[in-house]
Amino acid sequence: MKTKDDTVQFRVTLIGIEPEVWRRIVVPGNYSFWDLHVAIQDAMGWLDYHLHAFRIQNPETGDLDQIGIPDDSFENEARLVAGWEVPIAHYFRERGDRADYEYDFGDGWEHDVVLEEIATRVPRKRYPLCLDGARACPPEDCGGVYGYEALLAALRDPTHDEHESMVEWVGGKYDPAAFSPKKIRFDDPGKRWRNAFQGRGMQM
Repeated sequence: MKTKDDTVQFRVTLIGIEPEVWRRIVVPGNYSFWDLHVAIQDAMGWLDYHLHAFRIQNPETGDLDQIGIPDDSFENEARLVAGWEVPIAHYFRERGDRADYEYDFGDGWEHDVVLEEIATRVPRKRYPLCLDGARACPPEDCGGVYGYEALLAALRDPTHDEHESMVEWVGGKYDPAAFSPKKIRFDDPGKRWRNAFQGRGMQM
């Protein structure tokens, strides 16, 4: 893959929820895993409050590599390679290549990230972009798949004991079916990194 002049199209699917919550995004071929993380966050509708990790098979060794934000406080856990140091082109090479992307290790939101297409960048078109998708992602900190299901049950039923408190918790309104690719706005991943890590001894 030439990376500089290429784009990479992914289908990102949130695992464990029916009907599916998914997005189809196109990112520059020279993106790092940190850049891809930011694009997934923005396309899905997450707020990037929590840690994340990509788990993907290394095409050279066959090992399962973990890529994300290194955190030395978890001494017994396998070390994560810094995502901003790893180009996605080293791992995503052919259609069908996939990774598991976990966001928020507490709620445990798992996403299936599948490479659909590698294409040539269209001149003067801005990337990344969101082509398609369905349904809103769950609210942050709602307790994972089972907490989300409980939240929806409370929101649907005005007689539910927690209906009023859950309506207030989601800010008055939450439509799980709502999604429009035209409303997606992508942040600058370099700016996001500087806001998160500048001054903490990390280097991009």
